[in-house]
Amino acid sequence: MEQSRVRLANGIELDFVDVGPRDAEVLIFLHGFPESHRTWRHQIRHFSGRYRCIAPDQRGYRGSSKPQDVASYTPDKMIGDVFLLADALGVERFTIVGHDWGGAIAWGVALNGQGSHVDRAIIANAPHPLIFQRLLYTHPGQREASQYIRGFRDAANDALIREKGITGILQQEVSWDRPDAMEPEERAALLEDFKNREAAVGMINYYRGSPIDVPPMDAPFEIPTDWTPPALPDLTIPTLVIWALDDGALPPENLEGLDDVIDDLTVVKVPDCGHFVPWEAPEAVNAAMEEFLGR
Repeated sequence: MEQSRVRLANGIELDFVDVGPRDAEVLIFLHGFPESHRTWRHQIRHFSGRYRCIAPDQRGYRGSSKPQDVASYTPDKMIGDVFLLADALGVERFTIVGHDWGGAIAWGVALNGQGSHVDRAIIANAPHPLIFQRLLYTHPGQREASQYIRGFRDAANDALIREKGITGILQQEVSWDRPDAMEPEERAALLEDFKNREAAVGMINYYRGSPIDVPPMDAPFEIPTDWTPPALPDLTIPTLVIWALDDGALPPENLEGLDDVIDDLTVVKVPDCGHFVPWEAPEAVNAAMEEFLGR
């Protein structure tokens, strides 16, 4: 898929693919950590005959702008990039599709854009911010699975990131890797991307710029008395949540309570699949999206 480049009104430059009929409904795909727009290769191939499919490499990744300061990676900045990208490409309304960190940004895009720019939301293995924070306080499994975030945020690891890039800190902090699940040529390209030290800093800054609180394992498993839940509206647009059930980073308890904060919710569970559901189980994801988009 050939990429183009666009300069947003905020000065950020994004590489992106834009395929499919120009007058068709628009799907904007957001990738997660530590990948690229290629996360969505199977979906873009499947849907681009009937939908205009736009997929950026988000800020901090690959050839897109990679500011090195943490303040450039607070969620509002990446959410803003999506609306500015749509504006730059002449897109007034769209369905937002996101996985992992792209899903976290997609929640924000949907909550900010419902009723104006965003018609529908499709989220794959990315927790709702309110439910995720509660689980980090109360659910031992989620807290344990998220301890890597504390490692990513620890300035003591900066030298490791500078010396070995994203590969070094991934080897130290996480255990989700399943080499056999990705096509060899895709894996080789991703490992090549991982050599970029500026991108490594950008990718880690997503975690450092996030307001999510990850307590240590020895902290009490209870809601802190001084915690105020973020003042988020309910989501009123049709929303599809696709959840792979064998995600080592995000247990399925993240689905509990979604129907309290989403008016029009469809949940599709994908068994026997790990975190990277868009390419680990592309047929299941495509089928769920087909049914949802065809409503």
